[in-house]
Amino acid sequence: MSIGVPCMILRGGSSKGAYFLRDDLPDDPIERDVLLRRIMGSPDARQIDGIGGAHPLTSKVAVVAPASDPDADVDYLFLQVGVDDDVVSDRQNCGNLLAGVGPFALERGLLPQPEDGEFSTRIRMLNTESIATARITVRNGAPMYEGAAAISGVPGTSAAIHLEFEDLAGGSTGALLPTGEVADIIEGTSCTLVDNGMPVVVLVADTLGVSGYETPKVLEENRALRNKLEAIRGEAGRLMGLGDVSQTTVPKLTLVAPPRDGGHMCTRTFIPHRCHDAIGVLGAVSVATAALLDGSPASACFEGNGADIVRLEHPTGFFDAVIGLQTLSDGRIHVERAGIVRTARKLMDGIVFPRSD
Repeated sequence: MSIGVPCMILRGGSSKGAYFLRDDLPDDPIERDVLLRRIMGSPDARQIDGIGGAHPLTSKVAVVAPASDPDADVDYLFLQVGVDDDVVSDRQNCGNLLAGVGPFALERGLLPQPEDGEFSTRIRMLNTESIATARITVRNGAPMYEGAAAISGVPGTSAAIHLEFEDLAGGSTGALLPTGEVADIIEGTSCTLVDNGMPVVVLVADTLGVSGYETPKVLEENRALRNKLEAIRGEAGRLMGLGDVSQTTVPKLTLVAPPRDGGHMCTRTFIPHRCHDAIGVLGAVSVATAALLDGSPASACFEGNGADIVRLEHPTGFFDAVIGLQTLSDGRIHVERAGIVRTARKLMDGIVFPRSD
């Protein structure tokens, strides 16, 4: 009989994941990843024998522990579990699951008992060794999930969780612009390689023969487009210092177009092979940053109003990112601030039983 593992499932932002205490998982990363694949039901396109939801957005894991850094309260490691392959990747952050880390840490007693009202906790994101501050609402000593905040891609409303990021730029590649350029030409296509929380290749949709307003299904079925994007992604990974990315989930790719639904720019994101029904949190921060860079391909599609809030349109609504950039005396771009609003909800708390292999 399989031995059960304590697990909480939370919706974080527009994703859903399994949250574990680090001490409840094997110390050895290889053993840990084997266990997580068995828990999620991978590799299997339906993940029928596990708790994964048969999509990258619902095959995610958060591993949480007391902070090993005095500047933080808790540590958070994000793991992307492949659906129909054996890959478990730690090469990226997930800002959606980040929204659930504070509530989970409170639920599991990793943080001091807070007073009712707004409670702040500093989270060290181990994937990129950066810090995020989460501000959540507490009632009767527990995280409050009910509230009036709505985010696109999620039905109904929940309590707002404010996330503010520190030193995101270059977390995966070493620089905001890994090549030092706001525009690079790859496979004959102009794009921006940017890393402000997530390595992303930002391209103008019509340079690839699509409008950028297609549904995710239509874009996924465009084999010529997907082949072109994968060729671009492979070269971009090398230029960004990520090496061979053929078996990894980064960099992501985002196609942009002028807005048409009241936002500042329209987006379609590949993660990296499936087209996202929305846009990832940290990917959105990187894309919004690219839009604000003078001379970038994305800037030609951006119709902002001069404020530091960038509203990105995506297939199921909008994503607002707060971005502040400063040009230093040496010409380098410095990210002064980056923030977002997300929500989270506890779905299940109990024991999960992994598949026996």
